[in-house]
Amino acid sequence: ALYMLKVQKTKNGIPYVAGIGAGIEDTDGQPLSNILLLADRIAMINPEDGNTTPLFVAQGNQLFMNDVFLKRLFAVSITSSGNPPTFSLTPEGRLTARNADISGNVNANSGTLNNVTINENCQIKGKLSANQIEGDIVKTVSKSFPRTNSYASGTITVRISDDQKFDRQVMIPPVLFRGGKHENFNSNNQQSYWYSTCRLRVTRNGQ
Repeated sequence: ALYMLKVQKTKNGIPYVAGIGAGIEDTDGQPLSNILLLADRIAMINPEDGNTTPLFVAQGNQLFMNDVFLKRLFAVSITSSGNPPTFSLTPEGRLTARNADISGNVNANSGTLNNVTINENCQIKGKLSANQIEGDIVKTVSKSFPRTNSYASGTITVRISDDQKFDRQVMIPPVLFRGGKHENFNSNNQQSYWYSTCRLRVTRNGQ
């Protein structure tokens, strides 16, 4: 059974047809109901509010809607407007976005980042390779000894705190010392000798 309503106009020998049909047909032994629309462009307008803006328009194998609410979307690919598009998702899972604000967890196996700022902590469990490094990677502590040239005596203590989880090395450059034998006379004009000495002591955690 089929009911068809059709209007037609011919211009310059070309027929233009618009119609609507309703029918029921058997497909593989099962009844199948159909509502068919025949037109170059199909639009739906809500007559109650007097708004002439269509709810949707179908034209040229494309469907145009202003606002769409979908519970679940299955799409082969997603592409936003713009040239080039600001957002796209291919069937292979390739996501391209001009700007992205991500507040959740990001898990990536590889990639390239340009001009990145890490606001808080960063932990690198593997190997780090860098062409240029600015910052406190190596701590250098320099102390002068003796404190004064007039009385070359005293003790200099250098304390290094290990505030990192990974192993670090403490390197002590050569300590150059030049001492000598010195004469001394007491009140009885007895001569004695004393020698200048220097001792370097390195301890770890007080041991």
